[in-house]
Amino acid sequence: MEYVIGIDIGTTSVKTVLYDEKGEVQGYSNDLYTLYQDTTDMAEEDPEEIFSAMIDGLNHVLEKADLENGSLKGISYSCAMHSLICLDENYKPLTRAITWADNRAVDYADELKENGLGMEIYKNTGVPTHPMTPLTKIMWIRNQKPEIFNKTRWFVGIKEYINYKLFGTLKEDYSIANATGLFNIHTMDWDKQALEVARITRDQLPELVDTNYQLTGMVDHYANMIGIDKNTPFVIGASDGPLANLGVNAIKPGVVAVTIGTSGAVRVVTDKPKIDPKGRVFCYYLAKGMWVVGGPVNNGGIVFRWVRDQLCLPEKVTAEQMHLDAYDLLTQIAAEVPAGSDGLIFLPFLGGERAPIWDADARGTYFGLTRKHTRANMIRAALEGIVYNLYTVMLALQEVVGEPTSIQATGGFARSELWRQMLADVFEQDVNIPKSFEGTALGAATLGMQSLGMIDSLYDVDKFVGVTQNHKPNPENYEAYRELIPIYIRLSRYLKPEYQNIAKFQREHDTETVDDEK
Repeated sequence: MEYVIGIDIGTTSVKTVLYDEKGEVQGYSNDLYTLYQDTTDMAEEDPEEIFSAMIDGLNHVLEKADLENGSLKGISYSCAMHSLICLDENYKPLTRAITWADNRAVDYADELKENGLGMEIYKNTGVPTHPMTPLTKIMWIRNQKPEIFNKTRWFVGIKEYINYKLFGTLKEDYSIANATGLFNIHTMDWDKQALEVARITRDQLPELVDTNYQLTGMVDHYANMIGIDKNTPFVIGASDGPLANLGVNAIKPGVVAVTIGTSGAVRVVTDKPKIDPKGRVFCYYLAKGMWVVGGPVNNGGIVFRWVRDQLCLPEKVTAEQMHLDAYDLLTQIAAEVPAGSDGLIFLPFLGGERAPIWDADARGTYFGLTRKHTRANMIRAALEGIVYNLYTVMLALQEVVGEPTSIQATGGFARSELWRQMLADVFEQDVNIPKSFEGTALGAATLGMQSLGMIDSLYDVDKFVGVTQNHKPNPENYEAYRELIPIYIRLSRYLKPEYQNIAKFQREHDTETVDDEK
């Protein structure tokens, strides 16, 4: 039997999954690290914590599996997009990893929108203008931290940093590069205009390679630490969004992947780059002939965590005392409330928002509160608000790629029957939940198998992915959602002028430190 490992470097953890040649899971590890949020707009991670977590995950999986020599054919990566690390001339970090969730570059994103450069760059890069992008982060560092900018020899992401430590070379795959806002999707090279705006040169960025590129010749120290042959191929892989589509078999025309993890996204695969004239959706590279068009949202499961920790502490304590999962208890409570939460609407913008409004100043709102509403209403409204926002992304996506034919749903939310049914009802579409475990890691493993010659085509993922649940829309529920969604959409637009005002107030009076749990 032959094996491959898929590694998914995410926002709060790295997941390491061992697959056999049939795509069956033979080992798993989930190793956590801290997301540092010392101020409202900050969201950073320690590169060394992430590197250590990845090494620990590989150790755990390989020690438990005890594979025969030569049976591990390779390791392949998925990685969260938009991270930025500044390295000095000795490849030492001058910053932590600034993540996609960091909004401190908001003023520079706004500047690009206002002067028209943002739309010009979007048409070349496929990345909407937003402080998530390394492009705007570099602008922020250049202006706010010139002492760091002037010392920076290399601008890289977390995957590039990890690979440099392991292999002593700086390579960046097209998919991760695509998400920086610095990569031209038409020339498949660094974009001249974006580099001029950032005021950096191409020799400050890694060498570009395709997503099936293999790294070999690992540093002896780390090969010994992991317990593998130093020449075991590491397939450089792609970014997490495109690989999530691959890992749930949403790579054929019209098949939409909806993911809700810490954040969320709606994505569909096309055979060539596609740009939205309104700049609402991204276009990211997966592999030759496969481009992923879609929209990411900041506010997925992280909103449910906020509900658990800030609104439902008594329920959380009860769940701990009864040795229950607090999220399961909260969804049980929410299920007692009818669809539409008795007219309570939640705008889930607790961390600003990306698609479809692309407004880092957006803030969360409960709308329609009355004395009759309970915590149960507030729980359900929060869950519905997350799905409403994903639905508005789907509406924008339809204008670019057409009507969906089916939905493949994945992410932590998929274990909740209530949330799965809610997705079917709001989207008014059949929703399939693949049996594949950790879809993004499976996407990485599938790409790795193709690169290593273990499968002929990425479409062979169809053999690895089944369906465990199918949910059909409930007419009684979607009638209520048809009335409420237009109100939700109007609210998110009407409040835009006040988002900036309240965000400005919060930044000026921000004294509280917020650290995410490990």
